[in-house]
Amino acid sequence: MSTRTIAWRRALSTLASTSAVLVAVTVPATAAPAPGYEITINGSSAFPESVAADNHYIYTGSIADGTVYRGRLGAKTLEPFLPGGREGRTQATGIQITRNRLLVAGAFTGRFFVYTKNGKLVSAYTVPDTGESTLVNDVAVTPDGDVYITDSFRAVVYRIPATGVDAPATGAQQTLQVAHHLPDYVAGKSNGNGIVATLDGKFLIIGYWYSGALYRLTLATGEVRKIDAPPLPSADGIVLRGNTLYIARSVNNEITTVRLCDDDTRATVVSERTYPGAHTTTGVAVSGDRLLVTNSQMDAYLHGAPLTSPVFTVESLPLH
Repeated sequence: MSTRTIAWRRALSTLASTSAVLVAVTVPATAAPAPGYEITINGSSAFPESVAADNHYIYTGSIADGTVYRGRLGAKTLEPFLPGGREGRTQATGIQITRNRLLVAGAFTGRFFVYTKNGKLVSAYTVPDTGESTLVNDVAVTPDGDVYITDSFRAVVYRIPATGVDAPATGAQQTLQVAHHLPDYVAGKSNGNGIVATLDGKFLIIGYWYSGALYRLTLATGEVRKIDAPPLPSADGIVLRGNTLYIARSVNNEITTVRLCDDDTRATVVSERTYPGAHTTTGVAVSGDRLLVTNSQMDAYLHGAPLTSPVFTVESLPLH
């Protein structure tokens, strides 16, 4: 087991001890279950860390073996689309769709992959060889098509310009380029995680998993400002709609809805909700009027604990 995996497991354990209390406070015992349904993933080692959707398909990926799964909107099953291990993709965390490209982060491997929507490899990236541990975690796309990527163990944000994303599918091997540096990283902890671009393309909003803080990064200047908001420990995947953030909080097994002010410097928690069967909710996406959430069972993957369920799923919930 690698030292970087051990570090992440320790960080997860730090928060796990409080999760049961937090969920109990958030969801009264008398609350009716949220209406929704499960989408089954056809894979015995799926461990779905992230989820994305376009007008046709839902995608998720396995942090355990790198398989990417896909299913049509409305389908109740996701099937293997890109086999694990191909092109060196042995782990998958953040997944995103942009125009005719599928983006896949490679977690502890330090890799990042750009595919066409029919599965051809455009390019494969590797983090700079600095000797540091790496966790290439999540991805955001700006309106002009540039891609930004978090590394939870390195205090940086990588960038792939739109021209690189839209390049021909040659399978080129490249190195990720550091675009911005982030503050307040704690060594050995999972830090910068979920990331989204604002609709005007001026800012990135980044959530820190360990501290639960939210930050606003100004792309034009590189200035990073901590957003005035309550801490949201175990903040994982993030999706933005209008001025509303939907934040998957993995250890807490809940989705927290946060409202940003006009200049994205302050944020207010609007609601916190969970659902029956929630199991380490690491990824979130919006598809129409539905909220898609991964039941990753990440604690079982990281700690080798027995699975809660042999079937891996993505939950489809009403958006509101």
